[in-house]
Amino acid sequence: MTSSPPSFSARCLFGQFRPEGSYSSPTDNPEDLRRKAGANRRLFGDELETRLDEVLFASHSHRSATKLALGLEALNRSQQERVLHWAAVAAGTYAEIGYQIATFAPRAFMLLDDGGFDAWVLAGLDAYDRHGGRAAMDLLRDIEGFSAGRNGARPVAKFTDIEARLGRFIQGLAGRPLNLAVGTCAWTDSETIFLPPEQDSLFDAAANRRLYKVQAAILWAQSRFGSFGSASVDLETSLAPWLGKAEEERALIWFAALESVRLEACIAFELSGLATEIAAVRGAWPDSLLPLLPRLFRPQATLSDTLELLPLCLLGGEDAPRLAHAVRFDPAAAQRIRAARILRDMKTVQRAISALKGSSGRSGEHDESLPSLATDAGAYLSLEGEALVLPPEARAAAQSLVQDLGEVPPECLVPAGPGPWQPTEREGGGEDFASDRQADYRYDEWDYRRRAYRKGWCHLFETEVEPGDRAYVAAVRQRHSALIKQIRRRFEMLRGENRMLGRQPEGEEVDLDAVVDAIADRRGGLEPTARLFCRRVRNQRSLAAMFMVDMSGSTKGWVNEAEREALVMLSEAIESLGDAYAIYGFSGWTRTRSDIYRIKRFDEAYDEAVKARIAAVEAKDYTRMGVAIRHLTALLLRQPARHRLLITLSDGRPDDFGDEYRGHYGIEDTRRALQEAREQGVRSYCITIDSHGADYLAHMYGAARFTVLDDVRKLPLKIADIYRRLAS
Repeated sequence: MTSSPPSFSARCLFGQFRPEGSYSSPTDNPEDLRRKAGANRRLFGDELETRLDEVLFASHSHRSATKLALGLEALNRSQQERVLHWAAVAAGTYAEIGYQIATFAPRAFMLLDDGGFDAWVLAGLDAYDRHGGRAAMDLLRDIEGFSAGRNGARPVAKFTDIEARLGRFIQGLAGRPLNLAVGTCAWTDSETIFLPPEQDSLFDAAANRRLYKVQAAILWAQSRFGSFGSASVDLETSLAPWLGKAEEERALIWFAALESVRLEACIAFELSGLATEIAAVRGAWPDSLLPLLPRLFRPQATLSDTLELLPLCLLGGEDAPRLAHAVRFDPAAAQRIRAARILRDMKTVQRAISALKGSSGRSGEHDESLPSLATDAGAYLSLEGEALVLPPEARAAAQSLVQDLGEVPPECLVPAGPGPWQPTEREGGGEDFASDRQADYRYDEWDYRRRAYRKGWCHLFETEVEPGDRAYVAAVRQRHSALIKQIRRRFEMLRGENRMLGRQPEGEEVDLDAVVDAIADRRGGLEPTARLFCRRVRNQRSLAAMFMVDMSGSTKGWVNEAEREALVMLSEAIESLGDAYAIYGFSGWTRTRSDIYRIKRFDEAYDEAVKARIAAVEAKDYTRMGVAIRHLTALLLRQPARHRLLITLSDGRPDDFGDEYRGHYGIEDTRRALQEAREQGVRSYCITIDSHGADYLAHMYGAARFTVLDDVRKLPLKIADIYRRLAS
């Protein structure tokens, strides 16, 4: 008996019939349907508010997330989830950026697709990494400019949009009112700063707004640091040989470029943060200015230095360099306005002196000399040994005079707060990044939360290890002479030996096996081969090895001693192989101070100098591994070898000062750096004494690319054995 098919209602009841557009999988049930429908529907305002509160609880604004939630409610579910994801990622860097991303997201999705939205967020985070919170906020607000830049249009910043903020910035710098006005280009007459109506020369609108700030700062510095002359230097007379002649334009451009170098150095001495912004806009120094930097790029340089170099630059016939933040210079207009201001300020101060003398019972007569300003804030003057309060108008005029007529005494202008910022000494020694020395290299760092690199995030300094005890290596060789001989014998087995290649078309000997096969082929009716000879060849090793030695503070003691002994024994053994090898140590203190220590370069012999450096290997600071791997990989890739090894000696997981790098962030950055090395043909291996190393090393290096030692005393022999296996 055959059963009839179930009815339509039964099939619907048991889920066997699915009309078009219903849930697709035959295993779905009503609960799955409800879950899928919930995953695709838009989140309501209260749901969004709850999730935003979880993400943005650390925002210093303390603003309610209710308004944000209402703005995001109109987006589709995919866009809502994208905003929540990026707000959480950004809040991990700086909570306020996460808040701003959620605020501007509805407007951003009106102009950008999903990929553009991601790029907008990453650009904002990159701006924060490079230039701080204000730059990030400016970029995130300028969605129209960012969208135009992605579509190939030139991003524009307008003077009218930044005028109010720029005016407050300049008044804070100058300590006296300076007018801002629109001009055909950036220049100043020492009383008014003229700036172009639009800027579109840099890569995004935020950078163009920063260009306004940098140009205004350079123009302010022209008055502050004596670009218009002083009592001892008459600028117009000094420039007279070129003014009014065919060379005038070229001379003024060269003069403005030279002064920009000098003024940037003066600003860096007093306002290091502003100097960093100037350097970011300027970019690399033009080649024509590089020979002049030692003379000009120092806070002690004066207008006289610029005027002495100017004829040399003009005689060379080379065109003046074009700086990104270039400003024009009009000495005639500046001198005329400056002279009028000096006369006006002199009269203001003299009237104040007369009034002060009269109120003190002194004679109304006054001399033509200026009083001396000696105060903690420039609020009073010293007159015949007595401190008298200056009226605000006269005080501003006196300070303006001191700026116009010569150098400002240190006691005259004091920055707000207790004093200028000074780098402090930190535990663990080493030079702080805030010193005058610039980083030798800048490297990106992988942020797994963003799924993107932080551009130029790590500042790396490469230095040579200072020589240590020259008798150390000899003592180690004597103490471990038997072990070194044993390792050397093992290594000698790896050296290239003569090898016989059979079945060659020509050679020194007959290959009997090939001859027998040829006879058999002929008897079988086949065409015999002509490759009947043997040829001897010598195996040529083509291997370069880089040893990356952990010099973090945790290696102090037994570990550091074992590392040095291992390097001695390994070097003695590798010398018998003839492989190219280098040894570098690494340490650091935050992203601004990652140190690489040269112990032995590839092109160096294993001589007394290298041995003295091995003896000086010692514990330093922290273990920021990603940047060290990227730098040493770059050095390794320069070697003309078919095989390249990067072997790390470490006592623990990636770590650094502060909470950000330690933990998952550092492991993921190191893993990405190793992946980059592997993609470029570099094999990596790690030897560690961290008993918990197996928990994270398999994730970073791979299951078969690391060794965990239970006893640090095994390190010297173990590393030699591992190298022998890797190099064979």
